[in-house]
Amino acid sequence: MWRFFRQPIDDVIASLEPIMLVKSPARALVPLFVSLVVTWIVYVPIHELLHAFGCWATGGTVTRLEIKAHYGGALLAKVFPWVVSGSEYAGRLSGFRTYGSDLVYLATDFGPFVLSVLIGVPLLKLCKRRRRTVLFPVAVVVGLAPFYNLPGDYYEMASIMTTRAAAPVGRWLDTNVADTEPACPEIEGSPTAGFRCLRSDDVFKLMGTYATNPGSLHLHGAAQMLAGAVVILISLVLALLLAFCTYALGHGFSRLVVPDHMSKT
Repeated sequence: MWRFFRQPIDDVIASLEPIMLVKSPARALVPLFVSLVVTWIVYVPIHELLHAFGCWATGGTVTRLEIKAHYGGALLAKVFPWVVSGSEYAGRLSGFRTYGSDLVYLATDFGPFVLSVLIGVPLLKLCKRRRRTVLFPVAVVVGLAPFYNLPGDYYEMASIMTTRAAAPVGRWLDTNVADTEPACPEIEGSPTAGFRCLRSDDVFKLMGTYATNPGSLHLHGAAQMLAGAVVILISLVLALLLAFCTYALGHGFSRLVVPDHMSKT
C-alpha cells in the first residue's frame, strides 16, 4: 500500500536525477522550460477535445466546448462547430448531454486521462533511464495530469460516484425536489434528485456556493447541509484515490511497453 502511494513521487525523483547529473544543469533547464511551455500549450486543447470525444464515443452529445484563444480556441472553433474561443478556465466542456447515464458522464471526465495511462506514465519511466531533458516535461504534464486535476475532473468523477451512492440518503432527507424546480446549473439535463447538484468540475467554486448560497444546490436545513458536507469530503478523498489508481494503471501498462533494462535507474 505504501508503495502504491509512493510510486508517482519515486518516479519523478528518479526521472530528475539523470537531468541533475548532466555536466551543465543550468543549460539543461533551458530546453526543459521551453519543452514545458510548448507541452502545456499543446496539451490543453487535446485534453479538452478528449473530454468531448469521451462523451461522444459513449453515446452522449457535445454542444459547447470553451477553449481560450491562446490555446488554439479560435482555430479550433473554425474546425468544430461546438468549440467556442474564450473561457474563464484554460478550457472547459461546458455544454454536453449524458442522457441520464452516469457511465457516459464518467467517460466524458476520464477521456483525457487515457493519455496519462498510455503515454505519460510510460514516458516518465523512460526518463528514469535516459537523459532526455525535452521529454521530462511531456512526461510530467501528461503523466501527472490526474493529480493537478484533482479539484476539477477527478473531483467530478468521484462526486458522480458518491452522489449516486448517497441517493437513498437524499431521498430519506427529502432532498429530492419537484420537477418544476430549476435543474442544477452546472449539469445540463441532469435531474436535481438526491445530491446531484454537488457534482462539479470546480470543487473550489462548489464550496464557495455551498458556503454562500446552499439553496442553489438544493440543500435546505441543517441535516441536508451536514450530509452535503460529508458527500463533498468523501468525494475529495475518493478523487485522490482515483488519481493514484490511474497512475497505477499507467505503471502497469508501462511494464508491458517499457523493457526493464530501460526503466531502471
